[in-house]
Order: sequence, then structure tokens, then C-alpha cells
Amino acid sequence: MKPAEPGTGRAAEAGALARRALVARLVAAGLVSDPRVIQVLETVPRHLFVPKPLASEAYGDHALPIGHGQTITQAANVARSVELLGLSPEARVLEIGTGSGYQTAVLARLCHHVFSLERIPSLAAEARDRLRALGVSNVSIKVFDGSYGWSDHAPYDGIVVAAAAPDVPEPLVVQLKPGGRLVVPVGGATRQRLLVVRRLPSGRTRTEDAGEVAFVPLVGRFGFAARRPSEGKTRVG
Repeated sequence: MKPAEPGTGRAAEAGALARRALVARLVAAGLVSDPRVIQVLETVPRHLFVPKPLASEAYGDHALPIGHGQTITQAANVARSVELLGLSPEARVLEIGTGSGYQTAVLARLCHHVFSLERIPSLAAEARDRLRALGVSNVSIKVFDGSYGWSDHAPYDGIVVAAAAPDVPEPLVVQLKPGGRLVVPVGGATRQRLLVVRRLPSGRTRTEDAGEVAFVPLVGRFGFAARRPSEGKTRVG
């Protein structure tokens, strides 16, 4: 469903211009080329997914703090990760790390349904409220350790991880459909390689390296630290 940006007049026009300018920079840098992804990035109002005092910085290509030691992912990394998934409109996608809900909103425009996991309850609740306000209804959010995945709804056409893991989390690979893709940053706590893991019809996998990135660490059983997750489920819409 298409998110509708609240507000009209100069503010809405300025937001639209800033989005188009950001996407134009990403295209010029060779970071995104899929017309569907470009259209969605030009539509989703990124400034609504950051704290209000930082709204003027939302269309710079850098991560911004959203509280609890977390960030909204750099726009370039969202664009690359989403494009690497190669989603069809019928796809079912698992997102690890809802955060403020920005990437969730982008994914929701590109696929049939998004299942999103977030370990911090207040971030999950805030993301739910933002998505609902924008009319996004094809998203389910659960508060849980995302490194385990969400096996109840597996297998998925695509899985995208918005935090860095020390290794490819095996539970996520198992939850891919044959032909599905897992996009995950793997490496140290500050710099990583963005990997695309494809599950072949034979059940084996093939991994491609999409370049260097920087994400916050994935906290969880198959991440950098083990913490007992708070459980609970919310559904947008």
C-alpha cells in the first residue's frame, strides 16, 4: 500500500524535492537502479521516521540516532539491501531489525507482506504507530530476538538484516525458500561486508559479496551478544 505523506503545501513539496535529490545521488553513485525501488524511495517520507529535531537531516545519506543506541540505516544501505533482495510484488519478506520502521515501509511497497522483528519494545510500538498513520497495513511486527528469525511464517522469498552479524545466522538461511535471498552485513562491530546468500533448489547456498558497509551490531543468540528477548506481537492495520 502506498504511504501517504501527511501535510500539504510547501513542507510536503520540500520533502518530495529532498527525497528526489537523495535518490538521484544514489542512482548517480550506482547504488540503486531498479525502477520499482527508485519509485518507492522517492515516495516514502524518510523524515517521518527520525526524531523531529533531526528531520532536517533525514535526506542526508547517513545514519541517524533513533534512541536506545540504535540508528535509522543509511539510505544507501537501505537502497542496496532492498534492491539486492530482487523482490516481486507477491513476495513474503522477513526483516530483522524494524528500528523506526523506514525500511519496513519501503519493503511494504515492494512485496505482498513484511514480517518484521525488533528486540526493543518501544521501537516496535513507535514503528507500528508510524506505519499505521501512513496507511501501511501489510506488515506484522513481533518483539523478539531477530537472529532466530520467525519460523512460524517461513519459508520466505527474502530476508534482510538491518544489523551486523559476526557470521551468517544459520536459522535465517533455513527459513529461506529455494531460490530465496538473504541480505546480511557480516563482519566486525564497526565495518562489515554486505553478503547476499542465495538458497539453491538443491538446498545448498551460494554467497556473493556486495561490498563494504557499516551497521550497528546484531544483538541476539546468533549475533554479537545474547540477551533474553521480550516477547509479544503486534500487527499493523
